[in-house]
Order: sequence, then C-alpha cells, then structure tokens
Amino acid sequence: MPIDIAVAVVEWEGCYLVGVRDEQSVLAGYDEFPGGKVKSGETPAETARRECEEETGLAIDVEDLIVPVVEHAYAHGELRLHFFHGRVSSESDATPKPPFRWVDAKELSQLRFPEANQVVIETLLSHRRDARRHEQTS
Repeated sequence: MPIDIAVAVVEWEGCYLVGVRDEQSVLAGYDEFPGGKVKSGETPAETARRECEEETGLAIDVEDLIVPVVEHAYAHGELRLHFFHGRVSSESDATPKPPFRWVDAKELSQLRFPEANQVVIETLLSHRRDARRHEQTS
C-alpha cells in the first residue's frame, strides 16, 4: 500500500520554496519542496499546509493540485504524492527557515530533486514557457 505524501509547491514573486534534505533522511542531499506524510484524519491539503509551516515557518494558503496524484516506487517504499500549489499567506512574512530558500523558477531544472518530482518540475517550467510566449504575442 503506497504511503500518502502531501507537498506544498509554494510560489512567491516568481520563485519557489526549496530546501535540501538533511543527511539523516531518505534521499539525503536532494532538493525538495516542503511536505510530508498525511496523518490519519488529515486531508492531503491540510498536510501540505501543516508540513510547510513546520518545516519552513511560513503560513501558506493551499490551492489546487498541480498535477494528478503521482505514484512512485522507491527502494525505500511506494509513495502516492499530492503536489499542491501554495501561496504565502498574507499574515506571514516570506522569510523561510533554513535549509529552505527561494529559488528562481528558471533554476528549478538545475537542482537535484527526487525522481517522482520531475513531472511537477516539467509542468512548472512548461507553464512558465507558455506564460512567456503569451506575453510576447500580446
């Protein structure tokens, strides 16, 4: 049975909130968006909000899923990942706790994310290209 993981892909002023997994965690050294395991009685959206605040210190508003749920089998287990758009809430300043930082969208493809994140990275970059094309034709 896959483990449900909720992830907050938080955007602010053209940048995304990204951290680096610590040396004691699975996939140590990989870049990551804030997120974690869905607890019993909690929706994936609630988890994304809670995990973001716990890991980064930022209160966020959680919006829609970026992509359909992603199922991925790693050596350490099967995961069902829920990637949500997030925005910094109006009552929160935008200074995250380390190791999280703001990364310009164009840098996302240069970072080392876990394999299951690639569909989200591709979607974000594709939307960015589409937006630029739309701006150029307008």
